[in-house]
Amino acid sequence: MRKIGLIVFCILTISISSSAQTAFVEGCTGNWKGTMYIYSRGTLKDSVSVKLTVAKTSDIKAWTWKTEYLSATMPMAKEYVLRLKDASKGIYIIDEGNGVELVNYLFGNKLYCVFETSGVTLTSSYELKAKEIIFEVTSGKKQTGDNQSLINYTVDNLQRVVFKKAE
Repeated sequence: MRKIGLIVFCILTISISSSAQTAFVEGCTGNWKGTMYIYSRGTLKDSVSVKLTVAKTSDIKAWTWKTEYLSATMPMAKEYVLRLKDASKGIYIIDEGNGVELVNYLFGNKLYCVFETSGVTLTSSYELKAKEIIFEVTSGKKQTGDNQSLINYTVDNLQRVVFKKAE
């Protein structure tokens, strides 16, 4: 009888963990609008209107994640797929296509990603708050120093959007 109780507990725990993980993304589904503010070394350099569209795909563990930059001079759209890789660990993959996959980690209502490309370290996050999604990307480089056991990184650039749910 104890074994059956333990099995039921494990199944319920896995089920609850999986639904809690997808609750974040389900909360993000829909159409969102905001303005991206672009900073370099603490100074506002530019801004652009942005649309975010998150929608379920036919795969139960994947969502389209489309960002449209509504610039008058350089409009651009980035279409990604967000996939749940491991619900028990809160691991998601943002698939940018062409073999580029960014590993993201969900903690509560915030999705985090840290990666490096061409010597630049980037952090990104999506935070779901009531009727807002806050998106931030920072970038910087490794600093050299005398202390070999500590590595600091600059934060040279910031892109930030507070998305509001579109009516």
